Order: sequence, then structure tokens, then C-alpha cells
Amino acid sequence: MVRDAVETHFAEVVGALTPGPPRDPALPIRPGTTLTGARCRELFAVQLGSRLLDVAARQMRERDEGFYTIGSAGHEGNAAVAAALRVTDPALLHYRSGAFYLARSAQAGRLAEEGLRDVLLGLAAAAEEPIAGGRHKVFGHPGLAVIPQTSTIASHLPRAVGVGFAIERARTLGVTSAWPADAVAVCSFGDASANHATALSGLNTAAYVTFRGLPLPVLFVCEDNGIGISVKTPPGWAERARHPMLPSFEADGCDLAEIHDVALRAVEHVRTTRSPAFLHMRTVRLMGHAGSDVEIAYRTRKEIALDLERDPLVRTARLLVEAGLATPDELLSRYESDRDHVLKLAMECARRPRLASAAEVMRPIAPRDPGRVAVRAAQAASTEARERAFATLPELEGKLTLAQAVNRTLADAMAADPGVLVFGEDVARKGGVYGVTRGLLRRFGAERVFDTLLDEQAILGLALGSGVTGLLPVPEVQYLAYLHNALDQIRGEAATLQFFSQGAFRNPLVLRVASYAYQKGFGGHFHNDNSIAALRDIPGIVVASPARPDDAAAMLRTCLAAAREDGSVCVFLEPIALYHTRDLFDEGDGGWLAPYAPPARWAETHVPIGRARSYGDGRDLTIVTFGNGVRMSLRAAVRLTAEEKGCRVLDLRWLSPLPVEDLMRAAELTGRVLIADETRAGGGVSESVMAALLDNGFTGPIARVTSRDSFVPLGPAADTVLLSETDIEQAARKLLG
Repeated sequence: MVRDAVETHFAEVVGALTPGPPRDPALPIRPGTTLTGARCRELFAVQLGSRLLDVAARQMRERDEGFYTIGSAGHEGNAAVAAALRVTDPALLHYRSGAFYLARSAQAGRLAEEGLRDVLLGLAAAAEEPIAGGRHKVFGHPGLAVIPQTSTIASHLPRAVGVGFAIERARTLGVTSAWPADAVAVCSFGDASANHATALSGLNTAAYVTFRGLPLPVLFVCEDNGIGISVKTPPGWAERARHPMLPSFEADGCDLAEIHDVALRAVEHVRTTRSPAFLHMRTVRLMGHAGSDVEIAYRTRKEIALDLERDPLVRTARLLVEAGLATPDELLSRYESDRDHVLKLAMECARRPRLASAAEVMRPIAPRDPGRVAVRAAQAASTEARERAFATLPELEGKLTLAQAVNRTLADAMAADPGVLVFGEDVARKGGVYGVTRGLLRRFGAERVFDTLLDEQAILGLALGSGVTGLLPVPEVQYLAYLHNALDQIRGEAATLQFFSQGAFRNPLVLRVASYAYQKGFGGHFHNDNSIAALRDIPGIVVASPARPDDAAAMLRTCLAAAREDGSVCVFLEPIALYHTRDLFDEGDGGWLAPYAPPARWAETHVPIGRARSYGDGRDLTIVTFGNGVRMSLRAAVRLTAEEKGCRVLDLRWLSPLPVEDLMRAAELTGRVLIADETRAGGGVSESVMAALLDNGFTGPIARVTSRDSFVPLGPAADTVLLSETDIEQAARKLLG
């Protein structure tokens, strides 16, 4: 097979080097560096392995035996960054971090072949690949504290900030952490990715936390090769793009001795000061963006040649030869023998079995253990701890509103589990815009209940980092519309972690969101959003939508238990308009209040994920609904029943996964179904409900009534586009004939 310019250049330049006088390998490889000759030889082996993985990736792709060719050639200096860290320092890596991964693997005492095999199995999409199991080529390993990342656009930076934050918060709280108390989180990314809003959010959050005087041991490593696919990064931009409050370290990543020394200083700074830093590492990109990339289409031959002159593998070889620690022939022989070995290993990996069924692929998406979740959901703190948490035990308060039920449930959870954190905009001192978290700061302190900066990506990043570290985050996003500002933190980061690590890494999370419309005297589409379509198509996440106070308490306990037991990512949609609702039919009837169940009844009142709630025993019509629709449907059903039109109302409660079994049972009992959906006609919940009914063989008449395909306007005009009781009643009459 013809070798490309990168391999040819290595052979030509190294073959022409002149050996220097022999040097003691225990001494520095050259004056002024701390990199010893022995360490340089070790890291050269790592760099060579990484380079040969790129060669193998391209050959595998040519034979249709491999499926990923974005390589690390030119970035091999990140081996020195790994060497400056400990195996127990959590790492969230750039996709060009092959040398880092191999160096970390060697630090853990693994044989060189083990690290190489990890990567090659990933390239081959083999089911035996140890982290993603053939689902994607990622750098990740639980034994190496390498958290797999699948994004190419820096969406892992907010999580990295969360990891650093959680390391310190776990230590302060005395809670068991996945990482040592003095660990440093490292996060690497490219110069093009540094421009992404998510990267800026991560860097800004790190600076903000530091400005507040809080510890945050995170090292950001920008591997700057000067180009993003085909778009050049202006010279000097990447180092200036960092936040001005972050201390900066500069190094030539093509010079192993220089990056070794600078990385040591940067890591020492972060570890000792417990504050973030930015390491700007200048690299080159060799072999193009990926195997299919034709660089000459957008780069001049001179530009490509200049990068080739900076090849870090060649420069490390020069260090060894000029220090008399290797001869050109020895290095070239080593290159050829290692090359043959890696290519043979690649052939072996390409023959390994791949995932062959949807069941195999989907196995790690959302593991569920309902029995264990039910047991945990019924567990409470001791009586003494509960009495310290509550002035009056909530079960003795009488009937509560939905907001009060959520508040008491959070307090109970925090009393029972010291790892539970509640945070978001305005949740601490103010107690939330709607008072839902009022009093929690006073009871549990600022270490566990705190206000964040106004950035949903930052809030979710803190949550994801906290979850993977071993805490149980309960963040709040203030309004449903605001969640869309940071949806990729749920879609691309939270929901994929178990899938791409086969459950080796988890980010338990219960995200509370003030949701839906129908607020009286307060409007506008950013405070009255009724779109959840973007949540419902994310595989594996739980979307809970309680309508009543007793359901809110029980379902929140379920979500917290599922997060702890299964690592579930739960989104808890709280209807704003029902937070403080007290009545169902008439003013003063208290029909929307409910008592708080004492712990002795938590097992009895447990609400499993995917179980609906039925009201009434009518035999003529089933009204399927959720959220605000439950109260409207119940009121409409009473009027219809008074006219001898027997209705029952089914509250779905769980919008993902849908309670299909309960839905079918309720539908068959009446033979007619009306779906009352406060979300929009297009992309709303009703579409999935109708599909579930039809897919499972329901043959009776089905109708739906929804909100309009419109944003929600300000003031009374909102009533013209939102689902109403009148809409439900008229649709029911039409369906009943």
C-alpha cells in the first residue's frame, strides 16, 4: 500500500538525523527542561502508537472494515498533558486525543496493546469495544477516569465545569465522590470549537465561579491546530478567546519537552490553587480532517508542507537522536515493527462481531429496575432528621397545593440524601419565582441550595458534572421556553452518556421546569410555552408531568429514586398555572388540594414510571389528557355526566415513556377516545397518543383537541390559541354524537 506524505516525511527526516553524544536517560533530554530521556522514550512510544492508529484507521476504512477516520496526527503532544495528570483525574477529551488516551492507559499499568486494542475495536465498531460497545468511536474508560464524549463542538465544557465544581462540593459535604478530593478535571477541545456558544458558556461559568471565590479545579486545554475542517482560525485568536479572568499557559504542542514542562506547571497551578486555568497548546493537523477530506481543495501546498515540518512525532524523534538515546535506524526500525503490529491488530479487531440487532444497540439507553426504584422511593430520613428539616411535618400540615407538595418532597429528599443539590436561577434566597423552593436554603444551607448565573447551559452543565461525580442534582430551569436555550445538554450530553458507555458512566438528574401556559395576568411566549416536542424524541429520558399535589410528591420521589438507582435523566414538568390552585369546581371547595403522605404510606402511594391515573367510571367516553388538561377535563366531564354521558378521565402523568398499557385499558373500557392536549397540534403529545392507540390495535373512534400551532401571545389573546374547557366539551359532544 502506498504511504502518504506524513509517513514518507517521517522516514526521510528521521533517517537523515545525526546522533548526538550519549546522555544518561535519567537526565533531562535537553538543557532547561524537566523531561528526562527515559520519560521522552516512553512518551515517544505513546505518540508513535497514536500515529499508527491513524494509519490503521485509514486503511481499515479503505477496506470497509472501519468506520471512523478523524485522527490525532499532529496532536500527539497531548501525551505530555496526560503525563502531567494522575490516572484518577477525570478527563473529558477532544476527539484528537489519541495520544492522551494511550498515555493514560500506560499510566494505569496497562500493556501498550490494551490501549491500542481499545481504539481499534472502536474504529471497527466491534461489540467488544470496552466503552461504547461498538456504538461509536469514543475515548473513554471507567478505569482510566476518561468520560466518553461524542460531541465535536465543545458541548462537554459545561459538564467539565460541573465535574470540577462537584469534586469540591462533594468534599465539602463529606459525600462519596467518583474522584479523589484533590483531583483535577481536564477538558480538551479544538480551536474551532472554542468559538461555539457552549464553549463560551463553560469558560464564562468557570470564571464566574472563581470570581465568586469558589474552588473549581478545571484545566481547559485548547489544542489549536489553526483550522476547523476547512475554515482557518485567525492566528492569535484561540489564545485570546479564553475568558480574561482565566490564567493562561502557552506551549508549543509539537515540542514534547516544552508542552511537558508547561503542562506540569498548569496542572500544579490548578491542583494547588483549586482554580481553573487555560492551557493553549499550539499543534498542527496532519492527514487532513478525516480520511475522506481532500485538504488541497482549501489549503495551499505550502501551508500543508509547513505543518508537516512541525510534525510532533518527528520532533520527538529528533530529541531522542540528538540526546544520543536512539539512532535513526533504531527509530525507523521501531516505526516499521510497530506499524506491522498495529495493522495486524487492526485486522484482528475488524473481524470481531458487531452489534447485530436493535435490542443489542438499545440495551444501555435506559436501564430500568422498577422494583429497586420502588424500594428507594419509599425510603425516608429518620424521624429525627425529618423533624430537624421541617418546623411541622408536612403530613400534619393538612392539604397542600402542588407547589407546597414539591417543596416538601424536595426537603424530604435532602434530609434523606446528603448528595442532593437544588440549584438554578433565583431558587435560593428568593425561593424560586413561584416560591416552590422557599425555605430550602435556610434549612439545608448554601452548599446544597444555591443560585446560579443566568445561563441554562451552565445550570445543566453543573448538573451533569455533579451527577457523574456521584451527587444527585435537582436543577431548575425557570421556564419551559428557556430549556430550549440549552437542549443539547440534555440531548447530546445527558441522554447519551449511558448509551455510549454501556452504563459505566451515569449522570443521574432530575431537572425541574416551570412549564406550560394559562398563567393569569402574566404572559408572553417565553413565560407561557407549550412545546415539549424537543424533549419527547430524546431516547431514554423520563418526562414527568404531574397535575395534582399528591401525584407531584409521589412522582418526584419516583424520579429521584430512578436517578439514583438507574442513573435516569428525568425532566419534571411542573404546571405553573396549577402551582397554587386550590379549587376544582367552586371557589373554596379545596378540590385541587391534597394531603402529604407520611413515609409509612410512600410504598402504598408509589407511582411507577409509565403508570397513568384514572378518574371516574364512565362507559361512554375516555378523555386522555395531562397537566392543565386534567383539571379542565374533569370539569368538562362532570357537566357531561350530568347529561348522562358517562366519561372517565385518564391523566397520562408520564409523557415519556407513555403509559401505553393504561391508555389501552382506559380506551377499551369506553370504545371512544378524546385526547385533550394543551400542547400544539403539530408536534404535540396527542400525535404520539393517537399513534400508540392505533399501533396497539384500538379500532374505536379517536378525536383530539389541542392548542393551536402558535406561539402564546400576551394577555387575553392567549385564550384564542390555547386549549379550553369549552373546546374539550364541544369535542366530547361531537364524538359522543
